[in-house]
Amino acid sequence: MASAPTVKLNNGVEIPQLGFGVYQIPDDETAAAVGSALEAGYRSIDTAAIYGNEVGVSRAVAASGLAREDLFITTKVWNADQGYDATLRAFDASLAKLGTDYVDLYLVHWPAPARDLYLDTWRALEKLAAEGRIRAAGVSNFLPAHLRRLAEHSSLVPAVNQIELHPGLQQAELRALHAEQGIATEAWSPLAQGAVLGDDAIVSAAARHGKSPAQVVIRWHLQLGNVVIPKSATPERIRENIDVLDFTLSDEEMAAIAALDRGLRTGPDPDAFN
Repeated sequence: MASAPTVKLNNGVEIPQLGFGVYQIPDDETAAAVGSALEAGYRSIDTAAIYGNEVGVSRAVAASGLAREDLFITTKVWNADQGYDATLRAFDASLAKLGTDYVDLYLVHWPAPARDLYLDTWRALEKLAAEGRIRAAGVSNFLPAHLRRLAEHSSLVPAVNQIELHPGLQQAELRALHAEQGIATEAWSPLAQGAVLGDDAIVSAAARHGKSPAQVVIRWHLQLGNVVIPKSATPERIRENIDVLDFTLSDEEMAAIAALDRGLRTGPDPDAFN
């Protein structure tokens, strides 16, 4: 059984570098998918209030027999629940659905700049962190301007910024700012929904290593130092995505993949999504 390496966050908490995402998996299918992931060796599960499948995650965790402290559970506050009091209520609702006393990582799902509530939302996360109800506080889809504004108004630096990141959208400026501020980079849509899997640099590396193109891309993320959360509802693919710890991409292969950056977004623009 695979065991993912961990990344130490800026508050000392360790997050598995390779986790399992449940975006777009229906709640009634989530327990089976997460159960397959836990059997394959994943110990980090990434959900969100808006996904509507926190209960499914809870069922899988309960059925797994694994100790809660051996798992790393992430969820997120949705845009409509931003603001100080609303975030605290949303957190309580997520906790009840997840059937746990705490979450390991709680994220502000989007900056939603037109709502202009993310500073108040962040104050709520500061409170939850101080009370020990979340082990780490982070953000998702924040751009450099949002992170700098947060830094001007809070002494609590996000532990993580979870962003769209894959060979077609490598986010160099954002990753550099993360490194400067001590924020871990976590990649969602790490395979660009398959859009990069036919690129020559990836296909040829896969052939050389006897791996799939998806495995090459996940390995690329790990070697960059990203936390990565591939998603699949297929047990075979779930197992394949974590079977990436037995090979290493060469410097030449990493450079060839770095050359694939082309500003390819599969999701919304964080400056315009509210």
